[in-house]
Amino acid sequence: MASPIYNRKELIKKNVRALSLFLVISIVSACAHTGSSSVAAPAGISNNDHEALAQYYDGQAQEARARLRENKKILKEYEDHPYYFGRKGLEIQSHASANIREYEKDLRENQSHANFHRKMALELKNSNVINKAKANQDRDFTSKSTEHSVSKGL
Repeated sequence: MASPIYNRKELIKKNVRALSLFLVISIVSACAHTGSSSVAAPAGISNNDHEALAQYYDGQAQEARARLRENKKILKEYEDHPYYFGRKGLEIQSHASANIREYEKDLRENQSHANFHRKMALELKNSNVINKAKANQDRDFTSKSTEHSVSKGL
C-alpha cells in the first residue's frame, strides 16, 4: 500500500506539470496573437504618407470584403442545405457567423482608417496651397520711398 506522503508528492508533481503546461500554452498563444488593426503604420509606409496609407487600408478593406463574401456564402450554403454538413454543421455555422462578425468589424475599421487618411492627405494638400498663398501675401509690394509715387510731369 502506498504511503500518503507518496500520493501527495505525485499529486503535487501532476499539478506542477499541468500548471507549467498551461503557462507555456498561454504565453505562446499571447505571443502568437496578431491583431488585424494596428495603430502603427504598416511596414514600408511612412506615417506622414497619408495617400499611401489610405490606399493600404483600402486594400485591407477589399480583402476583408472578399473574405466576408466567402463566409456569407458558406453560411448561406449551410442554411440552404444543413443536411450536407452532418454533425459538424452547427460548428461550421457558428464559425462562419463569428467570421462574418469579425470581417464586418475589420471592414468598418479599415474603411474608417482609409477615410481618415484621405481626409488628412486632402488637408495637407490644402494647407500647402494656403501656405503658398500666405507666403505671397506676406510680401509687401508697396514702395517705401515716395519718389515713384510723385508725378514729375512732362
